[in-house]
Amino acid sequence: MDFVLDAIREHKASAEYKIAADAELYDAHQNPTIMRYQKFVYNQMGQKVPDIWAANNKIASNWYNYFTTQAVQYLLGNGVTFGKDDTKKKLGKKFDRAVQEAASKAKNGGVSFGFWNLDHVEVFSLLELVPLPDEEDGSLKAGIRHWQIDDDKPLRATLYELDGYTDYIKRKGEDMQILHPKRSYKHKVAVSEADGETILDGENYGSFPIVPFWNINRQSELVGNQGTLDAYDLMISGLVNNVSDGEFIYWILKNCGGMTELDDAKFIEQMKLTRVAHADGDDGAEVEAHKVDVPFEASAEALDRLEKQLFKDFMALKVDDISAGATNDQIQAAYEPINQKTDAFEYCVTDFIERILELAGIDDTPTYTRSQLSNRAEVAEMLFQAAEHLDDEYIVTKLLTLLGDADKVEEVLKRKDAEAADRYKQIEENQNPESEE
Repeated sequence: MDFVLDAIREHKASAEYKIAADAELYDAHQNPTIMRYQKFVYNQMGQKVPDIWAANNKIASNWYNYFTTQAVQYLLGNGVTFGKDDTKKKLGKKFDRAVQEAASKAKNGGVSFGFWNLDHVEVFSLLELVPLPDEEDGSLKAGIRHWQIDDDKPLRATLYELDGYTDYIKRKGEDMQILHPKRSYKHKVAVSEADGETILDGENYGSFPIVPFWNINRQSELVGNQGTLDAYDLMISGLVNNVSDGEFIYWILKNCGGMTELDDAKFIEQMKLTRVAHADGDDGAEVEAHKVDVPFEASAEALDRLEKQLFKDFMALKVDDISAGATNDQIQAAYEPINQKTDAFEYCVTDFIERILELAGIDDTPTYTRSQLSNRAEVAEMLFQAAEHLDDEYIVTKLLTLLGDADKVEEVLKRKDAEAADRYKQIEENQNPESEE
């Protein structure tokens, strides 16, 4: 039991865990760097103290969530398609949502985990599962899921192994205890009035039922991009703070040669505190305030460059670059970066799903429909030109998908078949009219 606690503590201290924790905050629109940022000044005693006078707005952009959501939904927004009609039913009603969740968590942590639980997939993030790879081949053959609602609530943990899983609990001020002894993954439960619930012998899977979902390069999307995200947020926060402060103001003190640096610091501190200060001098002291305008243009240019850099680094689609009336060739060119990245990500998704299918005992292959913009009129014209070489089902499916009505394909095809049957019946009746008596 000490092993479980030690493994959880070691996992939380790892660099991978800390990156995943930060990525979760960025994904939740809470940049931890900007939230911890604090301006400091030096007082008249030479001490470094928080600047309580200057504006300190902390603005966190939502770029990280925008880019990771786009990457996941571009590939998985239309769900996963299989060759067999009953595959989705066997995988559970929420399988598509589970795959999207696993993909999003993999983007944050570099890896997420899918647990095949009898008839559906449960998703764990790197923040809640301690992976325990095999020492010989490095494959995942054990793991510890842990959760705790609050510091004063019990810590719960489940140790998953090849031959079953064990539940643990650690209450505040107590040692960790076994909550439920090891049981098989496909165990049976017997219930009686005398004995209550009894766990009977069951079966396990042929392999470990928790499958890792790796992101590209097996690392978080935050790696390599955090600096640019922080620079953007610090820049836009600084711009807003400068505007909030009004202008940069400095003072020229005339006939105050007797003032020391300590007097200068006291003068500025008094100005910030009460907006009133007195300058003493032999020949009549004067104070002149000089304003420096906020460098808005330079900040705006820097923000624009950082935004462009973010799109390049994340290989994301910038919809603003697709003008109205753009041809399909121009649209395809705009999609090229995200297509290249998605090609690599698709291998990660497919590997995860294929291993889930293996656990579920299903022989099938996943395919995907990417959510891509297009010049609808141009695509429709190409379809009609090629209509004589294509069947009705293909044309109807393509057109309805283009119009955003892909869910109505089956309904429209049935209606077309019914109309064709009616026309055929009418033709037969006209060719073989019944004799009137």
